[in-house]
Amino acid sequence: MDKFIVATNKPSHFLEQLQTRGLVQDHTPGLGDYLKNAETLNLTPKVYAGFDPSAASLHVGNLLPALMLRRAQLCGIQPIVLLGGATGLIGDPSGKKEERTLLEKDQAADNIEKIKAQLMKFVDFSPGKTQGIVANNFDWFKSFSFLDFLRDVGKHITVNYMTAKDSVKIRMETGISYAEFGYMLVQGYDFLHLFEAQNCAIQLGGSDQWGNMTTGLELIRRKHGKEAHAVSAPLLTDSAGNKLGKSEKGAIYLDPSLTSPFRFYQYWLGIHDTDAPKVLRYLTFFRDDYVANLEEKIKSEPESRTAQRVLAHELTRLVHGEEAALGAENASKVLFSKDASVLKNLNAKALEVLATEVPSIRWPEAEKSLSLLALLTRCELATSNGEAKRHIKSGAVSLNREKVSDENLQVNASDLFAERPFCLVGVGKNKLVLVLKA
Repeated sequence: MDKFIVATNKPSHFLEQLQTRGLVQDHTPGLGDYLKNAETLNLTPKVYAGFDPSAASLHVGNLLPALMLRRAQLCGIQPIVLLGGATGLIGDPSGKKEERTLLEKDQAADNIEKIKAQLMKFVDFSPGKTQGIVANNFDWFKSFSFLDFLRDVGKHITVNYMTAKDSVKIRMETGISYAEFGYMLVQGYDFLHLFEAQNCAIQLGGSDQWGNMTTGLELIRRKHGKEAHAVSAPLLTDSAGNKLGKSEKGAIYLDPSLTSPFRFYQYWLGIHDTDAPKVLRYLTFFRDDYVANLEEKIKSEPESRTAQRVLAHELTRLVHGEEAALGAENASKVLFSKDASVLKNLNAKALEVLATEVPSIRWPEAEKSLSLLALLTRCELATSNGEAKRHIKSGAVSLNREKVSDENLQVNASDLFAERPFCLVGVGKNKLVLVLKA
């Protein structure tokens, strides 16, 4: 049985699937009927989600709306990826205690190109009824004059309406600039524009965006007397309410140059048992029964961490590709397993990953052999021969995970690299150096 959900091309299944997976925080009351009606009439509804270029890379929190677009597409709904070339120049006040630093236009444009490339991995752009669409709101705002915006947009929304929104209300005491105060109008106009130009009547977003999303609904209602729809998802948080996607080193980004595939894999491998089921439901396309089986494994075999291993591989595959996922998985086994046999299955990609995650040196080409003491000092695992001897006597030294106890050992290159073009030299559990063949 295939463990992944399959495309149904039935729009009504979209809301049902989101509700089953716990992915609905709020939605407009008529959304279900709208989707069923489109299905009955054999229409292709459109849905959009927006992504602002506040950084050069998306982080794991952005995966939620991106993958919701893909879920919609599998249900026969056409997704629109909206890039915030205009909104990113202002900055969304939602959830922020103080004003963002404004991006320069060139920086915003550069960030847009980078996050666009990331988002195109998650939505299918193949020709067809549900072919993905990419739009940039800078395209319709760049020639929109301030006076025209006030007349065409501002006159439809009262200040009372805006100050009642949580994103504004929580900032009123400490201060909010007019630019950030007007952000909800700018985002609301995005919905109005896509409604008019693309016949897009559904917006997706996180629960912190609900106020901005409903502003778009209000603009459409007041200007055209028609209903549109919105659905918000809960924020991706752990059981303590903290946002997932944070580590001691900062945010977990989708850009491999900011968060390596190995670190990305390790983050998901390390999440708590109580959080793994939620992430499996929110961020993977596994069937419900397969997720239920993994949840059962957490209860019956928590020490195996089966669910986390499956989750880490699947999310790394989605973001970085199958080869990177396997490389990160194999490198992880080498670093954290005491079993020397795992080294036999270390492929070229895993070796490449390993070399970026642990210190590495190359065996000196002129040397046919080195004493174990010299090897340890060259690897900077000991500062002197005396310290190297103490490590060996304490049983802390290993070559390819095999303990070495002979302080007089002469290490021959021909023997060391007979089976593989590297050697993992270790002192204790965590100090490792990869020695590569000359």
